[in-house]
Amino acid sequence: MPFTVHGLAVSQGIAIGHVHLVSRALLEVNHYHVAQKYLAEELVRLDEAVATVQGELMGLKAAATSGHTHSEVGAFVDLQLMMLTDPLLIDAARELVESRRCNAEWALVQQMEHLVDQFRQIEDPYLRERQADVVQVVERLVKVLLGHPGHLPPKRRDGLGTIIVAHDLSPADTIGFRDHNIAGFVTDVGGPTSHTAIVARNLKIPAVVGLHHVRDLVEDDELVIVDGSRGLIIVAPDERIVEEYHLRRSELEIERSKLNRLRDAHAATLDGETIHLLANIEGPKDLPAARAANADGIGLYRTEFLFLGRDTLPGEEEQYEAYRAVVKAMPNKPVTIRSFDVGADKALNGSHSRIEPNPALGLRAVRYSLAEPKMFLTQLRALLRASAHGRLQIMIPMLSHAQEIDQSLALVEKAKAELRAEKIKFDEGIRIGGMIEVPAAALSLGMFTRRLSFLSIGTNDLIQYTLAIDRSDEAVVHLYDPLHPAVLKLIAGTIATGARYGLPVAVCGEMAGDPNYTALLLGMGLRNFSMHPGNILEIKQQVLRSNLGELAPRVQRILKMDEPARIREAVDRLCA
Repeated sequence: MPFTVHGLAVSQGIAIGHVHLVSRALLEVNHYHVAQKYLAEELVRLDEAVATVQGELMGLKAAATSGHTHSEVGAFVDLQLMMLTDPLLIDAARELVESRRCNAEWALVQQMEHLVDQFRQIEDPYLRERQADVVQVVERLVKVLLGHPGHLPPKRRDGLGTIIVAHDLSPADTIGFRDHNIAGFVTDVGGPTSHTAIVARNLKIPAVVGLHHVRDLVEDDELVIVDGSRGLIIVAPDERIVEEYHLRRSELEIERSKLNRLRDAHAATLDGETIHLLANIEGPKDLPAARAANADGIGLYRTEFLFLGRDTLPGEEEQYEAYRAVVKAMPNKPVTIRSFDVGADKALNGSHSRIEPNPALGLRAVRYSLAEPKMFLTQLRALLRASAHGRLQIMIPMLSHAQEIDQSLALVEKAKAELRAEKIKFDEGIRIGGMIEVPAAALSLGMFTRRLSFLSIGTNDLIQYTLAIDRSDEAVVHLYDPLHPAVLKLIAGTIATGARYGLPVAVCGEMAGDPNYTALLLGMGLRNFSMHPGNILEIKQQVLRSNLGELAPRVQRILKMDEPARIREAVDRLCA
């Protein structure tokens, strides 16, 4: 008898296939005593497991940086590689084996639980995200120690793919599935910005997460349908339902092929207003995707991925080469490069790393840059040098105080003075902008408009900070609402203020790449959208169907509403 289970839609599309249950090795760990004469062998077992997992992760990192997978995924793998060298995990487990004379897998699980308990006491949203990485690394180690290779089933004769059903999936797991006939991902936990969601969208594989106990509701090899657009899975569908979803999937594929015809179309509304559709990237390796979508430029280059997962900081020359490569690859198009946004969930290794009680509200982004002026100055010099090769502009993240802008601009001037003295070319008129990511910034825009040349709204953090919602915490992820009236007022107010002062405003968060919000943002007055390159053509289609003259008054009425249900209904009607 067919039945439906509802979760969170995080990667669109329809998948029809057979279940492959991914076991949870942590549930299978037993505790046993190891005789003194065998302790050395047990420690060797542990060391060999660490070496095996390091090798697996290095191979997956190579796959993640091969140009086929988004570079943010590579950063997740780097984080897990870091954990394999963390003395709080591996060395502590070794000490447990020696002092308690216990088996290695039990020692690892004990230390993992100790670390997880510490994270829970801090109750910081970003550290909870890192808690999941600790669990996933230990899971991989335990599977090696237990001799569970986790092979996937071979391709089926019926032509259907495999639906991975798991409690949770690490980025390493999902990358490892890339070359198999994987049709969809389904997990008990997760949210829109969880690892599984990000990787699934990058690989364009339908995914539904946050289904709680779905692993207990399905069986290995059972036929299921994953509807990644509606956020549901259908278990044991009959022939009529399967046929209906085959038809629906064919329609989606036809729609995708039609989108490719829009690549060279000018992005303009029905009433002739040009809209700029730009790409978010993490490095030069993302350029092919941006060019394939014919992006109008780069709206956000996240430079922190040059800094993560390494023991030494990138020097000026290495940074310069990376920035120059992007600028030269986008001739006559704007390239907005964000100064590094480290801290919180993106921590540096080595002597530059630090433990904070609440990283989300601590020394991150521009605060970190200003606390490390030598490091910041090195980056600014590299950015200025790269500006000689095209239309580069610098964006400062997470501004909230006027002095942060003034100090950043002073360091820019210092970097310019040094380069002039060294007779090194750069763009003297380079534009400096700032990100609006915290309510304090959105509510005090005057100090930004007087000092900066452009603004960009980071909706992911703005929503999170406005609503005090950790978007990675499944217990509260349902409260993460881009259409909350307070959020809409902050976004609309920022766009309107920018227009009043002649300051360009972009949106570079997830909302920019979601077609459900395109009409709403256009009606607010937004003319610059920056998103994952894979979303550009779908947003362009929405732009081509829109009439600003009709949208603007309707959106103004929505902004006066304060009932969430009414707002959602009105936004849905905008897209109809």
